[in-house]
Amino acid sequence: MKLTIISGRSGSGKSTVLHILEDRGYYSIDNLPASLLPALADRISNGNTHLCDIAVSIDARNISADLQQAPEIISELQARELSTEIIFLDANSQTLLKRFSESRRKHPLSNESIDLREAIDIESALLESISMMANLVIDTSNMSLHQLRDLVKNRLLETSETNMALLFESFGFKNGVPVDADLVYDVRCLPNPYWDTALRSLTGLDADVAKFLESQDEVQEMVDDITAYLEKWLPRYESNNRSYITVAVGCTGGHHRSVYMGEKLRRYFSSKIKNVQIRHRDLS
Repeated sequence: MKLTIISGRSGSGKSTVLHILEDRGYYSIDNLPASLLPALADRISNGNTHLCDIAVSIDARNISADLQQAPEIISELQARELSTEIIFLDANSQTLLKRFSESRRKHPLSNESIDLREAIDIESALLESISMMANLVIDTSNMSLHQLRDLVKNRLLETSETNMALLFESFGFKNGVPVDADLVYDVRCLPNPYWDTALRSLTGLDADVAKFLESQDEVQEMVDDITAYLEKWLPRYESNNRSYITVAVGCTGGHHRSVYMGEKLRRYFSSKIKNVQIRHRDLS
């Protein structure tokens, strides 16, 4: 039996994740006071429930005192034999502002004296200690609802077949480094297909771009070096109880080199790890 704690800033997608887990058989509790977590854990440990897995949401709607105690309470739970994991959802402040504006929903911390932007910043500070404890951080800034659903299903719900879920994510540095990345590789030093006008409108998924990159010796050297590092150190991460690893590969725009490299790594590690996913953040 597993206890999954869902937390994160309002508007980041917590409810979506909770509903997905509920659809897959989890018993879901939204906005559980953090002070009640030990009692819930005791009930689970004592076998007083027939439920397989439980998911609870803890966020800024909690009573202030409960929220302040949440990190200590969660640490105590993690020290027990009960399997406990924390999933933290987040998005950049500009995206959250846009989502609240479009939905016309009230932020739980906003009032007559605190406007939406300030409420978002306050919430970030309140939840920072929980985010630092998370097993998995998901940045939903550039995700559609459909993409979030797919990611949750692939990463959270397939882990029963393997001890680690590995995600390769391509991105463009001009749009920022993914905040949920565990490891980041910069491939901007490699020859850039963008400067070939025949390849500019293509992506790293196209055969002509792959052919161009595979003709460059330094590209294969980079593949070999990254592969060697991951082969050596991924087992160490796994042995340290890491269930989720996100490897981000970045180039300038996130269309050519990083996409090709991400696909190359995905294909290689798919033969070694059962749950390997790919996401190309900046492909339209």
